[in-house]
Amino acid sequence: MGTNLKRILFILIAILGLASLAVVASQLLRDPGADEPAVTVADTGAQIEKGKYLARASNCMACHTARGGTEYAGGRDIDTPFGAIYAPNVTPDDATGIGSWTADDFWRALHNGKSKDGSFLYPAFPYPNYTRMVRADSDALYAYFRTITPVRQQNQQHRLAFPYNQRVLLAFWRALYFTPGEFQPQPNRTAEWNRGAYLVQGLGHCSACHSTRTTLGGSLAHEGLGGGMMPGAGWYAPALTSDPETGLGDWAVADVASLLKTGVSQRGAAVGPMAEVVSASLQHVSDTDVTAMATYLKTLPKSDRMTVPNPAGGTGDPVVVLRRGARLYEQNCASCHGENGKGAPPAYPSLAGNRPLALGDATNPIRIVLNGGYPPGTAGNPRPYGMPPFGAALSDSDIAAVVSYVRAGWGNGGKPVSPLDVSRLRGAPAD
Repeated sequence: MGTNLKRILFILIAILGLASLAVVASQLLRDPGADEPAVTVADTGAQIEKGKYLARASNCMACHTARGGTEYAGGRDIDTPFGAIYAPNVTPDDATGIGSWTADDFWRALHNGKSKDGSFLYPAFPYPNYTRMVRADSDALYAYFRTITPVRQQNQQHRLAFPYNQRVLLAFWRALYFTPGEFQPQPNRTAEWNRGAYLVQGLGHCSACHSTRTTLGGSLAHEGLGGGMMPGAGWYAPALTSDPETGLGDWAVADVASLLKTGVSQRGAAVGPMAEVVSASLQHVSDTDVTAMATYLKTLPKSDRMTVPNPAGGTGDPVVVLRRGARLYEQNCASCHGENGKGAPPAYPSLAGNRPLALGDATNPIRIVLNGGYPPGTAGNPRPYGMPPFGAALSDSDIAAVVSYVRAGWGNGGKPVSPLDVSRLRGAPAD
């Protein structure tokens, strides 16, 4: 290697090193909103009650409570493509929780994604959404968490592969995908619309599931909500846009609100991870707020970034496969969903004309046939009807045939699926 080439290479490495240091330094030192003062309130009891409500609306317990564990004591593992992240203890224990945190520390975590010591938080904690929360709501949440019984429980170390276990590298992720900033109401929209936008974009962190992710786990459009595979969950989160084919375009606001609040509606039912969200969070949200969320969602345009993966495709003669699927449907499905596929909503959802069922990714219908489909038990739907699992009774080929038939039947026009698609999901966790 010549002297000039070595010099050029050295200069390039030096420039790259300086640029990297600049990115890390800017992310470490940049704390927009850090000087925003805590909100002074006259009625602390009302503030605590508000915080309790917001904790429900944000579904904090879903991550910060291990299955069978103490509420908010952490320990639940969150599967990601990069390894397992364990949610921390957020009870007010001084040694292992957030007992030594101030309201400013708490605000910094939600608004800027940084811990008390200034270290970067992993975005499995949805601070890219929570940053839109206003300071008053952050302070209310903090006030509520201060009232929880302290639990002495050490936080578990994350199990992340190299280099993802190097927390300092999150500086580059943040530079690409994270822009701190509170929600700004749109003056040309109604108060109801703005409330719904605030809940969906911020506290509800809907885009954490319902948007397509890059290979680094970043979302390029928090409001897109065009649907996407849920990392580590093995479920497809459908589009929440107003697109008439794959989204909520022809849903009434009342039907969207009903699904959010009760888990069922005339247009569909919440199953899989969404059933847990409804049960633990949304059923406790006020009717006014779920209607506001539905109103906002109905105005979202089709996302330009929406990508819906296609199944691998069927195997064998399509005519033979669909005839087999028709026989299996008549034997196992028609008694509830009807020979015409129209069902009896909300107990038995309609399959005819169900475009999200037919278009794109077939993960959800395959999983429901394999493992059953169970809406949550809620105050508005205390005794939900459920679909039994057929995984033990039907082979991969049988399930591929019946799902292909449902996706193609009654004018749905969906593509067939293959037994390989079924086999890939048969061993996946049921929830």
